[in-house]
Amino acid sequence: MKITLQIQRYNPDADSTPYFRDYRLEVEPTDRVLDALMQVKNFIDGTLTFRKSCAHGVCGSDGMIINGQERLACKTLVKDVADSDGAVVKVEPLKHLPRLRDLMVQQDEFFARWRKVKPFLINEETVEEKEWVQSPEERAVFDDPTKCILCAFCYSACPILDGKNTGFIGPAAIAQAARFVFDSRDRGFAERLDVLDHPDGVWACENHFQCTRVCPRGIKITKNINLTKRRITKAKEQGEAEA
Repeated sequence: MKITLQIQRYNPDADSTPYFRDYRLEVEPTDRVLDALMQVKNFIDGTLTFRKSCAHGVCGSDGMIINGQERLACKTLVKDVADSDGAVVKVEPLKHLPRLRDLMVQQDEFFARWRKVKPFLINEETVEEKEWVQSPEERAVFDDPTKCILCAFCYSACPILDGKNTGFIGPAAIAQAARFVFDSRDRGFAERLDVLDHPDGVWACENHFQCTRVCPRGIKITKNINLTKRRITKAKEQGEAEA
């Protein structure tokens, strides 16, 4: 089938503003959008810039907005976004992150906010045996956010970051905090509280559910944010007894 890839281009050394360029291709419906992008780069325009790595939906590198929604180019088939011969597939970079070039964005701020929640196990207690023992039931409590591949889709899709609160730490950071807040082995809740219990923390979320809708791993991000809100509220009601 024939499609037109309408790709947003931008070279900071040459362009004052982003613009769209059309590339007409012959593809199979079962080809991935990543395959189509590689066809453009390899045979039509070698200056096209985007990220890719594993090409199997694990690394999250080739995240971009395809036909208005955050998607992984390596997991999105042409037939998922082009329903007929001659269809136009619009490709843009993720939002809320500075653009480096074309479809490549700068992720430093995203990771800086993610690191604020101390996304690692905090526990200085002495281990009695070789490791802290945890039941399957205890592990299941925080299993959901462990699936995160840091693609930044939730950050891009979040309407709060559109301008209402650009300081919002972001859905990915809070989901990662929840992964440790609800880990029975972790003792770092108090250390994360200043960041989470803040106008730019969990309370900025208004439950738009866009983060959950675009997550390529099916993580219930909004649910994890609300569970973290309840955990903070409960700690306050108990005089920080659990913190």
